[in-house]
Amino acid sequence: MAMIRPFRALRPTPEKAALVASVPYDVCSTAEARVLAKGNPDSFLHVVRPEIDLPEGTDVHDDAVYAKARENFEAFQARGTLVREETPCVYLYRQIMAGHAQTGIVATFSVDEYDHDKILKHEKTRPDKEADRTRHVTTLGAQAGPVFLTFPPNPRVRELMREVCEGEPLFDFNAVDGVQHTVWRVEDPQPLVDAFGEIPLLYVADGHHRSASASNVRRQRREDGKLTPDDPANFFLAVAFPSDAVQILPYNRLITDLGGRTPEAFLRELRGVLPCEKVDSAEAARGEVRMYLAGSWYRIPLEPNADDPVSRLDVQVLAERILSPMLGIENQRTDERISFVGGIRGTKALSDAVDAGEAMLAFSLPAVTPAELLAVADASRTMPPKSTWFEPKLRSGLLVYTL
Repeated sequence: MAMIRPFRALRPTPEKAALVASVPYDVCSTAEARVLAKGNPDSFLHVVRPEIDLPEGTDVHDDAVYAKARENFEAFQARGTLVREETPCVYLYRQIMAGHAQTGIVATFSVDEYDHDKILKHEKTRPDKEADRTRHVTTLGAQAGPVFLTFPPNPRVRELMREVCEGEPLFDFNAVDGVQHTVWRVEDPQPLVDAFGEIPLLYVADGHHRSASASNVRRQRREDGKLTPDDPANFFLAVAFPSDAVQILPYNRLITDLGGRTPEAFLRELRGVLPCEKVDSAEAARGEVRMYLAGSWYRIPLEPNADDPVSRLDVQVLAERILSPMLGIENQRTDERISFVGGIRGTKALSDAVDAGEAMLAFSLPAVTPAELLAVADASRTMPPKSTWFEPKLRSGLLVYTL
């Protein structure tokens, strides 16, 4: 059964929370991070994107970048921007974006459960990204950004969460993007810890590289003979949301090469194998994709080739019916002809990219549902890369777990 554990967080003072809270390291480029953190020495981007404090052009994997992360993290503590919680706590974290509200439990979660598939995954990880996050955690001596977990709804857990949310929050602010972030400290965490123990499985929704890095850090400590039963590395920081509260947006595709074909020739060939009708709307429904080509949107209904959790995904059917056989894109992870656009940017970002000549073709996809995500993980399968875009994003720096 699932385990959560209270922890003594490093956190900003309430008056500093809005200044400290930053977007995750992996949703902005170095240039974007520089802009977001400009004029704000308390932005946690100085810790999760420390290259912004080094000369432009510095390799993000340079030794100096990790050293700067540690230096900035220590400075945050020295000047009182981050303070240590007096006792181990569990927290609730609510986000409201454009009318959608989701509330999760912030705690530390078992690396044992992750390693033994009691916390299930649905994506593969890249070794280079794992190595980067592992080194960041090791150098910092802390997990700076939480993993996003989800779990099947539980009535007792839901009721205890509701009671906590009736109290006064620790933090409550609106970020510059309009998302409201509210954090409550659970003064008596034991009932919630006990109730959470009834949940059979947890699922990684977002943060596969962060959770893998936690496992790597613990393994390194074990191999070095430094791991003890009460070592903080036996746990990792996460926020766990009920699956019926999670919002998943589409993850769309841009294609830069039609295999030497003109747009007209590609459309003719596509219509020879799949129905394809011109439409006004770019928003795809389940069982179809929308394609933008040469200034027009098209609707393409897609039927899966097989009845299993992965094959039923529209993103997988697109790969099997169009990307692989017609465009020769066999590996979406490595093929430079394909790029990915998170649903938060909307479908206009797709048509704009094609109209500007940055891509030849765009596909708008329906969002994967939480139920589909859980079904894939339950079957020990993985989704195609870049299948899910979660919004709103968890802010980094509000609650930090030190090792």
